[in-house]
Amino acid sequence: MKSKYLLFGAICCFIAALLHLGCIVFGAQWYRFFGAGEHMAKMAEDGLLEPTIVTSMIVLILSVWGVYGLSGYGVIPRLPFQKLVLGLIACALMLRGIGFPLIMSSFPENTLTFWLISSSICLIMGTCFAIGTLSLVKGTSKSE
Repeated sequence: MKSKYLLFGAICCFIAALLHLGCIVFGAQWYRFFGAGEHMAKMAEDGLLEPTIVTSMIVLILSVWGVYGLSGYGVIPRLPFQKLVLGLIACALMLRGIGFPLIMSSFPENTLTFWLISSSICLIMGTCFAIGTLSLVKGTSKSE
């Protein structure tokens, strides 16, 4: 059973990955625009590797999540531990979406606007992955 929620979640992951990749390519202005904080923007301006490494890890994670979403939707072959991974993706995104007050103090440079927008996006994406994963679980036979 195909769930359009997984397709939407996958597309969102790929868009988010591309935007993060844009931060690496276009530098400090993009870090600032997307609310990553002056510290990250300054490090990018100074040519330090930390912003590139951190942002690359985010790009990789979001891309893998997008691929799992496509797999769950049925566009690409089934991936290992598909239902488990999709469930974990849903949990991670939803926890990020609702848990931002607990982590805000660790990133004091990030703006409140950043936290509210990014957390809302994560919550929407997580909800899509959760609904899509539940539809997969409900759609499976007991012999599977």
